[in-house]
Amino acid sequence: MPLNIILNQQEIENKIKRIAYQIYETFVDEEEIVLAGIAQNGFILAEKINSVLLTICDIKVILCEVKMDKHNPFSPITTSIVKEDYSNKAVVLVDDVLNSGTTLIYGVKHFLDVPIKKFKTAVLVDRNHKKFPVKADFKGISLSTSSKEHVNVVFDDENCYACLV
Repeated sequence: MPLNIILNQQEIENKIKRIAYQIYETFVDEEEIVLAGIAQNGFILAEKINSVLLTICDIKVILCEVKMDKHNPFSPITTSIVKEDYSNKAVVLVDDVLNSGTTLIYGVKHFLDVPIKKFKTAVLVDRNHKKFPVKADFKGISLSTSSKEHVNVVFDDENCYACLV
């Protein structure tokens, strides 16, 4: 069965570049921002956004990997940096797909344990099937899909794509 590709490699690169510019425009007055990518694809996306930011601005970016059990969001959430490193800073929480909003809302909750200067969210694909009041401030594409469909984002060294399954 052929894949139903919704974003190919070039389109993903274009979306990442646009998201990076939007982040720069939003945080232009900041000296430092934290890009907090939710483990696996969210962190890969954060790294790719950081690569573009390095070429377009002088804002110092701190990369942070957020590890959580997506099936049990009440389990402890850990980050690759200590709380003091993102306290009183501008933070962007990054994930590949915003589906129900569960992962993003619990990720946001984790960061609200310390004072944050400014907080935004970024996703590559927004599915519009939220059960929580969370939104993506920066998004690559919005899709209206059935709740039975699944969006899979693949970040491969040779070929990146997003497909509908």
